[in-house]
Amino acid sequence: MQDKINRQVILTSRPSDIPQADNFSIDTSDIPTITEGEVLVRNIYLSVEPAMRGWVSAVANYSEPVPLGGVMRALTVGKVIESRHPDYGVGDIVTGMFGWQDYAAVDGDKVQRRVETNGLPISTALGILGINGVTAYFGLMDIGQPKQGETVVVSTAAGAVGSCVGQLAKLQGCQTVGITGGPEKVALCHEAFQYDHAIDYRSEDVDAALTTACPNGVDVYFDNTCGPISDAVMKHINVGARIVLCGTASITNWDPIPMGPRVQRQLLVKRARMQGFLVFDYNDRYGEAISALTPLIKADKLRYREDVLEGIDQAPDAIASLYRGDNLGKRLIRIANESE
Repeated sequence: MQDKINRQVILTSRPSDIPQADNFSIDTSDIPTITEGEVLVRNIYLSVEPAMRGWVSAVANYSEPVPLGGVMRALTVGKVIESRHPDYGVGDIVTGMFGWQDYAAVDGDKVQRRVETNGLPISTALGILGINGVTAYFGLMDIGQPKQGETVVVSTAAGAVGSCVGQLAKLQGCQTVGITGGPEKVALCHEAFQYDHAIDYRSEDVDAALTTACPNGVDVYFDNTCGPISDAVMKHINVGARIVLCGTASITNWDPIPMGPRVQRQLLVKRARMQGFLVFDYNDRYGEAISALTPLIKADKLRYREDVLEGIDQAPDAIASLYRGDNLGKRLIRIANESE
């Protein structure tokens, strides 16, 4: 093993809001020794998710907080370099919640899946063919249930999840409207992700822009933000609208709970449905989504962007950078070469 050490990104303090670089340290330890039933994985790409803000909070949400002094929880993709599990061999590419570190000793039964590249980069296992694409697929298709001719609105429309949602909705024959921040991302929505309309929430009145972009109202809203953007969209929902609650990126603090406009009247009058969505509820159906998405990617009917940082030293600031909007595409950190 080339490095002989295992670099690990450690959570050293609880952030009061968005995690910053000084909430983490980079420590070193010995490369772990595996026992029967385990595999040793050399991580190649580390994933960065908006949800990580909740994972390091002192208050548990849908998962227990990352412990202080613990390795930062993260999805990764890497190579098996040693195996004591019958289902995995040396050289297999695998993905799972292996953490921000060079090496991970993993119970083979807790590996999420073996990655079959099908000619695509292994990095896609963390994005368009990983948590982001699967989130988009099931959130839209199972909960949003778009129908041909309907209008679908997506917040964080140029992001790793939103960009996939918009394209899938377009493939269903829907009118698509993306909400994003900044002219560069508006251009990306139009040129790469084929949105019919893209609204820049930083420079436009979202309510007024929706009136123009959605003259027949909104049938499906894929909500990645909550907050003022979602308040504006709710004014335009149609009878029978479906609202997919996937993220709350615009809310900086949930204690105390922010009291925004009441949406119950709009939901009642429009007989609309608002439903929360966690991709982890679909762990046993990942293969279904990947089988549906892969041929679309290979046929250039589903496009994706990756924003790759180089080196584990980039990890401590990566979550804050994500919330600053510095990335254009799925945020990843490459810490090794596939040949290692």
